[in-house]
Amino acid sequence: MVALTGGMFWSGHTTPRLGIDLAGGTSITLKAKAEPGQESAVNETNMNTAVGIIERRVNGLGVSEAEVQTQGRENIIVNIPKGTNEKQAREQVGTTAQLYFRPVLTVAAAAPEAAPTATPSGSATPKPSASASVGEKKSATPTATASTQGRALSEALKAPNATGTPTPTGSASATPKASATPQPTPSADAATAALQQKFTTLNCLDPKQRTAAAAGTKPGDSIVACGKNAIGQWEKYLLGPAEVEGRDVDDAKAAIDQQSGQWIVDMTFTDAGSKKFQSITSKLSQQAEPQNQFAIVLDGEVVSAPRVQTTLSANAQISGSFNQQSAQDLGNILAYGALPLSFDTQSVDTVTAALGGEQLEAGLIAGAIGLALVILYLVVYYRGLSFIAILSLGVSALLTYVIMSLLGPAIGFALNLPAVCGAIVAIGITADSFIVYFERIRDELREGRTLRPAVERAWPRARRTILVSDFVSFLAAAVLFIVTVGKVQGFAFTLGLTTLLDIVVVFLFTKPLMTLLARTKFFGDGHPWSGLDPKRLGAKPPLRRTRRNAPAAGAAGTVEPKEA
Repeated sequence: MVALTGGMFWSGHTTPRLGIDLAGGTSITLKAKAEPGQESAVNETNMNTAVGIIERRVNGLGVSEAEVQTQGRENIIVNIPKGTNEKQAREQVGTTAQLYFRPVLTVAAAAPEAAPTATPSGSATPKPSASASVGEKKSATPTATASTQGRALSEALKAPNATGTPTPTGSASATPKASATPQPTPSADAATAALQQKFTTLNCLDPKQRTAAAAGTKPGDSIVACGKNAIGQWEKYLLGPAEVEGRDVDDAKAAIDQQSGQWIVDMTFTDAGSKKFQSITSKLSQQAEPQNQFAIVLDGEVVSAPRVQTTLSANAQISGSFNQQSAQDLGNILAYGALPLSFDTQSVDTVTAALGGEQLEAGLIAGAIGLALVILYLVVYYRGLSFIAILSLGVSALLTYVIMSLLGPAIGFALNLPAVCGAIVAIGITADSFIVYFERIRDELREGRTLRPAVERAWPRARRTILVSDFVSFLAAAVLFIVTVGKVQGFAFTLGLTTLLDIVVVFLFTKPLMTLLARTKFFGDGHPWSGLDPKRLGAKPPLRRTRRNAPAAGAAGTVEPKEA
């Protein structure tokens, strides 16, 4: 108790985390589905990847303390706290992930650039990039400075090729001729000017701007997007139209390169995807940095931007500063974008904070009434023994509260209304264990034994009954937790937790406390208010032991028994 309570105050989480139905907010239940013949796409790996993608979308809405977790094999529960636009949240989490491969036109720092000033600096400053190279290890990527960005941007957009796709004609890292204030080249049309202005003013440090950057764009459009570099800093990208889609990826997985021993990501493309990928890599391999990169864009955000060193087709290998986790994450993202996995919205529940507060108050009142009735029964029927039961209930309640408070930050546990119901039911289960033990002690007293041996003789029989009873309750809670989804799991989890705590309290508190109090005069002598009065219980008189006297020397005949 001391250790757990100290840990609770040390962590700073002194109250249980409340669920959506109590704190207010929106709860969305999604069910995964796959295209006919692709049922295997609904598996644990892809579901976990989907959770990560949905978390990114929810975070993009600017919310905090949102919960996104799988429940069962094919369900995802999204709980978003109050203050979030329910319609926007539903649109964000219910759509299929969009994965595209786009050529990189230019890269800049995350924050909007300041107005150009007269400085002699006209060259790009190299710094680490988030991109890994395709076919070789990662190296530094030059990033355009404010003075060169306008020129590089206009040059990257101005020359369309035969297919109408803007073709990069200059490098963002090129050093312009010396001039006091390099000016951006005027855009030939309004669309290019708007895109250039959007790129210039984009602030990738703002989550809402990151989400809105590529909103409403089509695969054939040039876009602006945000992504993190190798040292975890946000950068903004100007990207050309999508050349390859996620569905063109046949498979992707993390592996260890046999030559370097480093973690890599292997990609395999479909037949159609191979032709597209060969076409784009043949172009990019001839360009200077950063225009020799292609960006892997998931839901409008750059998750990786590898460099292309040579023309590739059916197979590609992404290498860089990967560890096992980062390689697996990227492999899952690529594989997820290729799978025909989407989600149906099963339910959307919105609860206001006022309604949640009323529900919590009603639940606490119901719990208080139930606890009061149990205590009243114990006092009337067990008298002094009720003191032990009430203390044990208090210990159980304290441990339950502290553990629930710690489980919030530890595993994301949230106390919802069904969980409160589970805690109320647990009051009766816990009290039942005390009653079993007390009745066993009383049975021993009725047989004519004194209290101290009665306490010890009653324990093995009571212990067996308590364990069997709690095992049945825990089994029911475990089955309910496994086969149900949604808020019902909160009831099952709380019921299982309190059942385990019942065993801990009875074994480590109630039984030792009973042993100590049996040595006191109040309980040991069977005071009328102790609840262990032998006369009140109808106990038999103490058993008298008899023995045979040893025959006198030389005497014959039988020996009559004598009272001990």
